[in-house]
Amino acid sequence: MRRSLQLLSAALLMSGCRAAETANNSNNVEVKVVDANLLTTPAVGQTSLTRLDCGRGEFPDMNGFFSDRPGVYPPGPGKVVDSCYLIQHDGKQMIWDTGFPSAIKGGSKNMGEFTAFLDKSIAEQLAQLNLKPTDIDIVGISHMHGDHTGQAAEFPQARLLIGKADYEQSAGKDDPFGPWRTHKGGELTLVSGAETDVFGDGSVVAIHLPGHTPDHLALLVKLKSGPVLLSGDMYHSTIAREKKAMPGFNTSKEQTLQSMDRFEKIAAETKAKVVIQHEPNDVAKLPAFPKAAE
Repeated sequence: MRRSLQLLSAALLMSGCRAAETANNSNNVEVKVVDANLLTTPAVGQTSLTRLDCGRGEFPDMNGFFSDRPGVYPPGPGKVVDSCYLIQHDGKQMIWDTGFPSAIKGGSKNMGEFTAFLDKSIAEQLAQLNLKPTDIDIVGISHMHGDHTGQAAEFPQARLLIGKADYEQSAGKDDPFGPWRTHKGGELTLVSGAETDVFGDGSVVAIHLPGHTPDHLALLVKLKSGPVLLSGDMYHSTIAREKKAMPGFNTSKEQTLQSMDRFEKIAAETKAKVVIQHEPNDVAKLPAFPKAAE
Protein backbone atom coordinates (compact mmCIF):
# COMPACT_ATOMS: atom_id res chain seq x y z
CA MET A 1 0.00 0.00 0.00
CA ARG A 2 2.86 2.37 0.68
CA ARG A 3 4.03 1.70 -2.88
CA SER A 4 0.50 2.53 -4.06
CA LEU A 5 0.66 5.86 -2.26
CA GLN A 6 4.06 6.65 -3.74
CA LEU A 7 2.78 5.87 -7.24
CA LEU A 8 -0.29 8.00 -6.64
CA SER A 9 1.66 11.02 -5.47
CA ALA A 10 4.42 10.78 -8.07
CA ALA A 11 2.17 10.23 -11.06
CA LEU A 12 -0.54 12.69 -10.16
CA LEU A 13 1.92 15.43 -9.35
CA MET A 14 3.44 15.23 -12.71
CA SER A 15 2.83 18.19 -14.21
CA GLY A 16 -9.18 24.02 23.18
CA CYS A 17 -7.13 25.06 19.89
CA ARG A 18 -3.58 26.27 19.53
CA ALA A 19 -1.70 28.71 17.37
CA ALA A 20 -0.70 27.44 13.96
CA GLU A 21 3.00 27.10 13.14
CA THR A 22 4.70 28.93 10.30
CA ALA A 23 8.03 28.29 8.61
CA ASN A 24 10.96 30.65 8.11
CA ASN A 25 10.04 31.89 4.65
CA SER A 26 9.73 35.44 3.42
CA ASN A 27 6.24 34.84 2.08
CA ASN A 28 4.81 33.65 5.40
CA VAL A 29 1.76 35.13 7.07
CA GLU A 30 1.23 34.89 10.81
CA VAL A 31 -1.76 32.82 11.91
CA LYS A 32 -3.66 34.20 14.89
CA VAL A 33 -4.24 32.21 18.06
CA VAL A 34 -7.79 30.96 17.76
CA ASP A 35 -10.49 31.00 20.40
CA ALA A 36 -11.45 27.70 22.03
CA ASN A 37 -15.08 28.29 20.99
CA LEU A 38 -14.17 28.94 17.36
CA LEU A 39 -15.81 25.80 15.96
CA THR A 40 -19.21 26.57 17.47
CA THR A 41 -19.36 30.35 17.03
CA PRO A 42 -22.14 31.51 14.67
CA ALA A 43 -21.58 32.27 11.00
CA VAL A 44 -20.38 35.79 10.23
CA GLY A 45 -20.79 37.72 6.97
CA GLN A 46 -21.81 36.36 3.59
CA THR A 47 -20.45 32.90 2.78
CA SER A 48 -21.21 30.51 -0.07
CA LEU A 49 -19.91 27.06 -1.02
CA THR A 50 -19.76 25.72 -4.58
CA ARG A 51 -18.65 22.20 -5.50
CA LEU A 52 -16.16 21.96 -8.37
CA ASP A 53 -15.58 18.77 -10.34
CA CYS A 54 -11.88 17.93 -10.07
CA GLY A 55 -12.03 14.46 -11.59
CA ARG A 56 -12.79 10.87 -10.63
CA GLY A 57 -10.98 7.61 -10.12
CA GLU A 58 -12.09 4.13 -11.14
CA PHE A 59 -10.68 1.18 -9.20
CA PRO A 60 -10.76 -2.52 -10.09
CA ASP A 61 -10.55 -3.38 -6.37
CA MET A 62 -11.87 -0.86 -3.85
CA ASN A 63 -11.10 -3.02 -0.83
CA GLY A 64 -7.50 -3.60 -1.85
CA PHE A 65 -6.76 0.11 -2.16
CA PHE A 66 -8.97 1.79 0.45
CA SER A 67 -9.18 -0.66 3.33
CA ASP A 68 -6.65 -1.92 5.87
CA ARG A 69 -8.69 -5.10 6.38
CA PRO A 70 -10.66 -7.47 4.13
CA GLY A 71 -14.38 -7.40 3.53
CA VAL A 72 -15.05 -3.71 4.15
CA TYR A 73 -16.09 -3.00 0.54
CA PRO A 74 -18.11 -5.33 -1.68
CA PRO A 75 -15.86 -7.34 -4.00
CA GLY A 76 -15.19 -5.89 -7.41
CA PRO A 77 -14.70 -2.46 -8.96
CA GLY A 78 -15.82 0.93 -7.74
CA LYS A 79 -15.22 4.63 -8.21
CA VAL A 80 -14.59 7.79 -6.24
CA VAL A 81 -15.16 11.41 -7.18
CA ASP A 82 -12.50 14.06 -6.75
CA SER A 83 -14.28 17.11 -5.37
CA CYS A 84 -12.86 20.59 -4.91
CA TYR A 85 -14.72 23.61 -3.57
CA LEU A 86 -14.99 27.35 -4.05
CA ILE A 87 -15.70 29.25 -0.83
CA GLN A 88 -16.68 32.88 -1.26
CA HIS A 89 -16.71 35.01 1.87
CA ASP A 90 -17.30 38.75 2.01
CA GLY A 91 -15.62 39.35 -1.35
CA LYS A 92 -12.75 36.90 -0.78
CA GLN A 93 -12.32 33.73 -2.84
CA MET A 94 -10.91 30.44 -1.55
CA ILE A 95 -10.30 27.13 -3.33
CA TRP A 96 -10.28 24.02 -1.14
CA ASP A 97 -8.23 21.23 -2.73
CA THR A 98 -7.19 21.29 -6.39
CA GLY A 99 -7.81 17.79 -7.72
CA PHE A 100 -6.02 15.97 -10.50
CA PRO A 101 -3.55 17.93 -12.66
CA SER A 102 -4.88 19.70 -15.73
CA ALA A 103 -2.48 17.70 -17.91
CA ILE A 104 -4.90 14.76 -17.94
CA LYS A 105 -7.92 16.91 -18.85
CA GLY A 106 -10.21 15.57 -21.53
CA GLY A 107 -9.11 11.98 -21.21
CA SER A 108 -7.93 9.37 -18.77
CA LYS A 109 -4.64 8.21 -17.31
CA ASN A 110 -3.80 4.70 -16.18
CA MET A 111 -2.28 5.07 -12.74
CA GLY A 112 -1.55 1.36 -12.27
CA GLU A 113 -4.04 0.48 -9.55
CA PHE A 114 -6.72 2.84 -10.86
CA THR A 115 -7.65 5.05 -13.80
CA ALA A 116 -7.93 8.83 -13.35
CA PHE A 117 -10.27 11.08 -15.34
CA LEU A 118 -10.60 14.87 -15.55
CA ASP A 119 -13.21 16.58 -17.72
CA LYS A 120 -12.68 20.27 -16.85
CA SER A 121 -10.00 22.26 -15.10
CA ILE A 122 -10.73 24.44 -12.10
CA ALA A 123 -9.91 27.52 -14.20
CA GLU A 124 -12.56 26.55 -16.77
CA GLN A 125 -15.17 26.15 -14.07
CA LEU A 126 -14.21 29.45 -12.46
CA ALA A 127 -14.70 31.13 -15.85
CA GLN A 128 -18.32 29.94 -15.81
CA LEU A 129 -18.65 31.89 -12.55
CA ASN A 130 -16.97 34.98 -14.07
CA LEU A 131 -13.81 34.42 -12.04
CA LYS A 132 -10.17 34.13 -13.08
CA PRO A 133 -7.40 32.15 -11.36
CA THR A 134 -5.89 35.49 -10.30
CA ASP A 135 -9.09 36.26 -8.39
CA ILE A 136 -8.39 33.46 -5.91
CA ASP A 137 -7.10 34.77 -2.58
CA ILE A 138 -6.49 31.49 -0.74
CA VAL A 139 -5.75 27.91 -1.79
CA GLY A 140 -6.37 25.46 1.04
CA ILE A 141 -5.02 21.92 0.69
CA SER A 142 -6.36 19.12 2.87
CA HIS A 143 -3.24 17.01 2.42
CA MET A 144 -0.26 16.22 0.22
CA HIS A 145 -1.62 13.51 -2.10
CA GLY A 146 -1.62 14.22 -5.82
CA ASP A 147 -5.39 14.01 -6.36
CA HIS A 148 -5.71 17.03 -4.03
CA THR A 149 -2.74 19.12 -5.17
CA GLY A 150 -2.72 18.68 -8.96
CA GLN A 151 -3.76 22.22 -9.95
CA ALA A 152 -2.41 24.18 -6.95
CA ALA A 153 0.41 25.83 -8.92
CA GLU A 154 -2.16 27.42 -11.25
CA PHE A 155 -2.94 29.89 -8.42
CA PRO A 156 0.56 31.14 -7.51
CA GLN A 157 -0.59 34.54 -6.27
CA ALA A 158 -2.88 33.03 -3.63
CA ARG A 159 -2.05 32.38 0.00
CA LEU A 160 -1.34 28.68 0.39
CA LEU A 161 -2.71 27.01 3.52
CA ILE A 162 -1.54 23.43 4.15
CA GLY A 163 -0.32 21.16 6.93
CA LYS A 164 3.34 21.81 7.76
CA ALA A 165 4.63 18.23 7.46
CA ASP A 166 2.62 17.64 4.29
CA TYR A 167 4.19 20.71 2.71
CA GLU A 168 7.68 19.67 3.75
CA GLN A 169 7.25 16.10 2.47
CA SER A 170 5.94 17.30 -0.92
CA ALA A 171 9.29 18.84 -1.89
CA GLY A 172 11.10 17.15 -4.75
CA LYS A 173 11.06 16.59 -8.48
CA ASP A 174 7.28 16.80 -8.93
CA ASP A 175 6.71 19.49 -6.32
CA PRO A 176 3.15 20.86 -6.62
CA PHE A 177 4.04 23.93 -4.53
CA GLY A 178 6.96 25.34 -6.50
CA PRO A 179 5.77 28.96 -6.55
CA TRP A 180 5.64 29.09 -2.76
CA ARG A 181 8.79 27.06 -2.26
CA THR A 182 10.79 29.51 -4.41
CA HIS A 183 9.17 32.57 -2.80
CA LYS A 184 7.57 33.53 -6.12
CA GLY A 185 4.10 32.69 -4.87
CA GLY A 186 1.75 34.33 -2.42
CA GLU A 187 1.84 34.08 1.35
CA LEU A 188 2.35 30.71 3.00
CA THR A 189 0.55 29.36 6.06
CA LEU A 190 1.77 26.05 7.46
CA VAL A 191 -0.39 24.38 10.09
CA SER A 192 0.48 21.76 12.69
CA GLY A 193 -1.48 20.81 15.79
CA ALA A 194 -3.91 23.68 15.34
CA GLU A 195 -7.18 24.95 14.06
CA THR A 196 -6.82 27.84 11.63
CA ASP A 197 -9.32 30.69 11.41
CA VAL A 198 -9.03 31.16 7.66
CA PHE A 199 -10.68 34.58 7.27
CA GLY A 200 -10.15 35.79 10.84
CA ASP A 201 -13.82 35.87 11.82
CA GLY A 202 -14.66 32.21 12.50
CA SER A 203 -16.59 31.74 9.28
CA VAL A 204 -14.25 29.09 7.81
CA VAL A 205 -12.02 26.91 9.96
CA ALA A 206 -9.33 24.45 8.89
CA ILE A 207 -9.27 21.57 11.40
CA HIS A 208 -6.10 19.61 12.13
CA LEU A 209 -6.90 15.88 11.90
CA PRO A 210 -3.65 13.93 11.35
CA GLY A 211 -3.37 10.27 10.49
CA HIS A 212 -4.11 9.93 6.79
CA THR A 213 -1.05 12.12 6.34
CA PRO A 214 1.06 13.77 9.07
CA ASP A 215 -0.79 17.11 9.08
CA HIS A 216 -4.05 16.31 7.31
CA LEU A 217 -6.79 18.97 7.47
CA ALA A 218 -10.58 19.07 7.18
CA LEU A 219 -12.62 22.26 6.62
CA LEU A 220 -15.64 23.65 8.46
CA VAL A 221 -17.64 26.18 6.40
CA LYS A 222 -20.36 28.07 8.27
CA LEU A 223 -23.27 28.97 6.02
CA LYS A 224 -26.52 30.69 6.94
CA SER A 225 -28.28 27.46 5.97
CA GLY A 226 -26.06 25.56 8.41
CA PRO A 227 -22.42 24.46 8.72
CA VAL A 228 -20.81 22.07 6.25
CA LEU A 229 -17.87 19.86 7.23
CA LEU A 230 -15.64 18.90 4.29
CA SER A 231 -13.80 15.69 5.07
CA GLY A 232 -10.55 15.93 3.16
CA ASP A 233 -9.53 12.25 3.21
CA MET A 234 -10.66 11.62 6.76
CA TYR A 235 -12.91 9.11 5.05
CA HIS A 236 -12.99 8.01 1.42
CA SER A 237 -16.59 6.75 1.44
CA THR A 238 -19.72 6.36 3.53
CA ILE A 239 -18.74 2.72 4.09
CA ALA A 240 -15.39 3.83 5.51
CA ARG A 241 -17.14 6.23 7.88
CA GLU A 242 -19.57 3.57 9.07
CA LYS A 243 -16.86 0.93 9.58
CA LYS A 244 -13.94 3.19 10.57
CA ALA A 245 -11.95 1.78 7.68
CA MET A 246 -8.86 3.42 6.25
CA PRO A 247 -6.23 2.74 3.59
CA GLY A 248 -3.26 0.68 4.70
CA PHE A 249 -0.93 3.47 3.56
CA ASN A 250 -2.18 6.01 6.14
CA THR A 251 0.78 7.41 8.06
CA SER A 252 -0.71 6.43 11.44
CA LYS A 253 -3.63 4.12 12.18
CA GLU A 254 -3.74 5.30 15.80
CA GLN A 255 -3.84 8.97 14.83
CA THR A 256 -6.45 8.26 12.16
CA LEU A 257 -8.79 6.59 14.67
CA GLN A 258 -8.31 9.47 17.10
CA SER A 259 -9.02 11.97 14.32
CA MET A 260 -12.12 10.03 13.25
CA ASP A 261 -13.46 10.29 16.81
CA ARG A 262 -12.72 14.02 16.90
CA PHE A 263 -14.26 14.56 13.46
CA GLU A 264 -17.48 12.90 14.62
CA LYS A 265 -17.50 14.91 17.84
CA ILE A 266 -17.13 18.15 15.87
CA ALA A 267 -19.86 17.10 13.44
CA ALA A 268 -22.22 16.41 16.35
CA GLU A 269 -21.38 19.56 18.30
CA THR A 270 -21.72 21.86 15.29
CA LYS A 271 -24.62 19.90 13.75
CA ALA A 272 -22.72 20.14 10.49
CA LYS A 273 -23.64 18.48 7.23
CA VAL A 274 -20.77 16.08 6.55
CA VAL A 275 -19.59 15.94 2.94
CA ILE A 276 -17.13 13.12 2.20
CA GLN A 277 -15.15 14.56 -0.66
CA HIS A 278 -14.55 11.26 -2.50
CA GLU A 279 -18.07 9.83 -1.99
CA PRO A 280 -20.16 9.96 -5.20
CA ASN A 281 -23.41 9.97 -3.21
CA ASP A 282 -22.34 13.08 -1.28
CA VAL A 283 -22.14 15.22 -4.42
CA ALA A 284 -25.91 15.73 -4.18
CA LYS A 285 -25.60 17.16 -0.64
CA LEU A 286 -24.63 20.48 -2.24
CA PRO A 287 -26.35 22.29 -5.12
CA ALA A 288 -25.29 21.24 -8.60
CA PHE A 289 -22.70 23.50 -10.24
CA PRO A 290 -22.88 26.42 -10.91
CA LYS A 291 -25.28 26.94 -8.01
CA ALA A 292 -23.88 27.47 -4.51
CA ALA A 293 -25.00 26.61 -1.01
CA GLU A 294 -25.46 29.68 1.16
